[in-house]
Amino acid sequence: MVETSPGDAPAPPAEEPRGCLFALSQPPLMIFLAVIGSLLLMAAVHDLFML
Repeated sequence: MVETSPGDAPAPPAEEPRGCLFALSQPPLMIFLAVIGSLLLMAAVHDLFML
């Protein structure tokens, strides 16, 4: 426990950690995931219809 004298102001609360939804809201990550997803989709369509 942190000891404070009566005249000291309390420390501000720590900032809450950001979770997975914050990470997914970043544009570079979403662009990367969209590219990977489109490549997987094109490979699946190629396997289903071209082979």
